[in-house]
Amino acid sequence: MSANMQDIKRRIKSVTSTRQITNAMKLVSASKLRKAKSTFEKTTKYFSYITNSIEEIFNNTSEVPEKYLAGNREIKRTCYIVVTSCKGLCGGFNINVIKEADRMLSAEPGEDPLIVAIGSKGKDYFEKRFNIYKEYLAPPENISFLETREISTPIIELYDKGDIDEIILIYTGFKNSIEQEVITKRLLPFDIEPNPDVLRHDKEVEYEPSVEAVFNYLVPKYVEIELYGAVVESATCEHAARRLAMENATDNANEMLGSLSLYYNRARQAAITNELVEIVAGSEALD
Repeated sequence: MSANMQDIKRRIKSVTSTRQITNAMKLVSASKLRKAKSTFEKTTKYFSYITNSIEEIFNNTSEVPEKYLAGNREIKRTCYIVVTSCKGLCGGFNINVIKEADRMLSAEPGEDPLIVAIGSKGKDYFEKRFNIYKEYLAPPENISFLETREISTPIIELYDKGDIDEIILIYTGFKNSIEQEVITKRLLPFDIEPNPDVLRHDKEVEYEPSVEAVFNYLVPKYVEIELYGAVVESATCEHAARRLAMENATDNANEMLGSLSLYYNRARQAAITNELVEIVAGSEALD
């Protein structure tokens, strides 16, 4: 009985230590989530500006370069940009992105796809089966806009040269602090239908030096800001997922401690009862 009580005490000590770690990680993730969410909210304000500029050109000219339009070429080779984290302990955050990317890659009918891995978890998984064209292994939350440009520029150049025909971005989208979802977005070529809600100019608008030049400038900016926004949003989701995972782990530890404390008290009560029985038995034997 004494050995059993010692085992329970060791388990209680171990679970208590684990609870302290998970609770500390929950607090750290909650702090990082607040900062990441603030950055995410600020960056989303600029997304609509670039998108509206591109839609405005679509709605005000018929001279858009065909190379950026859907249906202009056969999709033979696709570039997949997969955004994961560099750390674990965040529930299904990474596995959900990897599953979606793996599903799309498995169904890929064309040539060997290009993979751009942002985050070591995706890179570690896909490098066993595919060649990683480019990787960014620092924590995504630390990526700057200039670094996203360094990632996106060579990809756009490959698209312009015809080495790839499609660019797909796969990342985790933020809905709220509890719920996130995997988002698959085609960056190029894009298919924007004429939108009557977008402002049409009553007078003819001239683009200098040309519509093509303006569009060739806007498209890389569009890809850069979409990639940067996806990284910022993914980092926000990572912290939200880790905070929730650590909160659940802390709650489970508390439940386990309650059960272990009950087992320990029962074992101690049983040990005391046995001792009393032995004492009484010994006293009766003396009589």
